[in-house]
Amino acid sequence: MQSDRTKSLIHLHFIIFIWGFTSILGALIDLDSSAIVWFRMMVGALSIALYFILFSPNSFKLHPGAFKYYLLGGVIISLHWLLFFYAIKISSISLTLSILSSASLMTSFLEPLIYKRPFRFYEVFFGLFVILGLYLIFGVQKENMLGIVTALLCTLLSVLFSLLNGKLIQHYPANPISFYQLLTGGLIFTLVLFFSEQTVAGFSRLTYDDWLWLVLLATVCTGYATIASVKILKHVTPFTMMISLNLEPVYGILFSLVIFGEKELMSAQFYVGVLIILGGVIGNGIYKRQREKSVLQN
Repeated sequence: MQSDRTKSLIHLHFIIFIWGFTSILGALIDLDSSAIVWFRMMVGALSIALYFILFSPNSFKLHPGAFKYYLLGGVIISLHWLLFFYAIKISSISLTLSILSSASLMTSFLEPLIYKRPFRFYEVFFGLFVILGLYLIFGVQKENMLGIVTALLCTLLSVLFSLLNGKLIQHYPANPISFYQLLTGGLIFTLVLFFSEQTVAGFSRLTYDDWLWLVLLATVCTGYATIASVKILKHVTPFTMMISLNLEPVYGILFSLVIFGEKELMSAQFYVGVLIILGGVIGNGIYKRQREKSVLQN
């Protein structure tokens, strides 16, 4: 069991590294957020379907009673991605990713309520670091309030998605969960665009590089990463996943500074806020590890 958990944690950090590129790809692709999300979900689902056809045909099996949860997950993740890319477009990669660090604090409150377990006050304590860090970020980013609110809603949906899949993985295999969530989310998104008479225009003007980024986003960052992240929830808690996901902003901000340079450069107070958030995240991880060791020894 411990070996499975360790392997899952290593795999999780590899996925987080991949997800660190997601915001970069969203900024590089010359499409609006709705077009990016639609392509990401539909091609992501198709890439998973192709994998199933070639290597795991039984993964198409739809378990009785599960479809409504897959449908709910599809709606949540499609809205999350839509708000994520929209926040990047109207603010910046650095700001959006820094707000995602609040996921661990949200999880510390929501996981006990949904999973019906006692509150862990040390999680709330370290979550207060997130509040302080966000306060500093908000103080220097008042002109980007719409981007901040959008990123916060995006983060809440991410937490709800992980909590839902943390429940589902205890009863259903990861492959159909990931496939049907992407497929239903993509189809619903298509219907919404159709009946609202909106289009996912802009594909005709895409360059070769844009298509390369889109395919990479849909296959590696979505198809592969979605299945892998759901499997990981079988051995780690949603809170552990959300805590670990706070490394995604670190990767993303570093990548954005290297690729986009001064456009993504923020004030010193902004980075102090980010460091305080990460301090809470790391402190929680260290405390939790020491606590688990103490329990085992006793």
